[in-house]
Amino acid sequence: MPALNQQSIINAWDAITPDLIDDFGDAAFKSWLSPLVFIDVKDGVLSLSAPSRFMKDWVVAHYEQSILKHSNKNDSSIKNVVIHIASKNKKSDDSDTEPSKKMPDTKVSAIKNNEFFSEEDFISSLDPRYTFDNFVVAKSNELAYAASMRVTESDKPIYNPLFLHGGVGLGKTHLMHAIAWQIHKNHKKKRVVYLSAEKFMYSFIKALRLKDASSFKESLRNVDVLMIDDVQFIGGKDTTQEEFFHTFNALVDQQKQVIISADKSPNDLEKIGDRLKSRLSWGLVADIHPTTYELRLGILQSKVEAMNMEVDPQVLEFLAFKITSNVRELEGALNRIIAHATLIGRTITIDTTQEVLRDVLRSNERRLTIDDIQRRVCEFYQIKVSEMLSAKRTKNITKPRHVAMYLSKKMTTKSLPEIGKNFGGKDHTSVLHSVRKITQLIQDDHDLMTEINTLHESLR
Repeated sequence: MPALNQQSIINAWDAITPDLIDDFGDAAFKSWLSPLVFIDVKDGVLSLSAPSRFMKDWVVAHYEQSILKHSNKNDSSIKNVVIHIASKNKKSDDSDTEPSKKMPDTKVSAIKNNEFFSEEDFISSLDPRYTFDNFVVAKSNELAYAASMRVTESDKPIYNPLFLHGGVGLGKTHLMHAIAWQIHKNHKKKRVVYLSAEKFMYSFIKALRLKDASSFKESLRNVDVLMIDDVQFIGGKDTTQEEFFHTFNALVDQQKQVIISADKSPNDLEKIGDRLKSRLSWGLVADIHPTTYELRLGILQSKVEAMNMEVDPQVLEFLAFKITSNVRELEGALNRIIAHATLIGRTITIDTTQEVLRDVLRSNERRLTIDDIQRRVCEFYQIKVSEMLSAKRTKNITKPRHVAMYLSKKMTTKSLPEIGKNFGGKDHTSVLHSVRKITQLIQDDHDLMTEINTLHESLR
């Protein structure tokens, strides 16, 4: 069968495009397949070119067989696919053919033709599950969520930088990925680079080793949005900090958005220079507090709905109460019991949950004593333990007493009568009243919720 002309090649590609999108999804097609340029079909070989060696190797490894399968289905003469690296020459010597037609430029907006941070790096670094749509909002994270949404809506920086911080597994990375996806959706022409602090450091070291630091600097200082995750990892790396400091200043001076995440607030970061700490505090610092019982339960309910599964609400309540360490462990526990039920065919009950998650529940077992909680609460509110255990009803005593009873119920396995006994012989109704009172107050009192979360974290 004679070789196809250029227009036939283009038409053939148009014919298999829907099949490739069905196989890999729209995002993967836009990122990896639409940048390909089609050269010719000769002797049963479809020749394509990729803009870089990295893209060529990736397409060969992940997409070449599918391209061949669908091309052969459309035209049985095509028996092989060869991918070349695009020449940097201005034109091909083949003057008797029309210029190769490239697919419309629908690639993810990131730095193009850059060996340090390409569009491939950008799209591959983001988790498609982490969007604003499936982020569960509660008082412990509502400021961070609102600020994250806000920076995706404006053409110019509102908070620069936006600094998100919180403990492990509380949702920082989820918000960072959600911001990146939303900026891509709202502002497709913006150039975005998303990096872990470690990737920033290793790329900088690579540039120094290759004696190409100028390219590294240019690749970051020409972006519209720079996102750095877990910035605490450059602590103690003085040369990397210096480069990050100058990059940060250059972008802020150009009114480009900088978004940072870390496990601590800027002033609490260890082995980070004072002037960099000062710069990181310039914009909005939004903290994500430890999860509350209500937030953990909401996350579980949301995940169950997304999985289209039915789980006894009592099981979800049990998990939300027992697994307090972080959201990742909580979601992992839910996945385990659902997988167990699906594979073994057993109904998910509290008993089977305890059996399947024996190791997880053991690691989360509350070993605190009520005495521990009383001492810590008294230190926090600056009263004496003897005052807490007394019959005094002044405001400065009753509030810590209610808080201590609430934490004793949440963080120990003691019954209400046992807790009351440890609070000067109070009956179980007094303890229940305190627990309900605090539970109700923290719904509207942000300061009290912060105090409770701080105490909970320090005790845990």
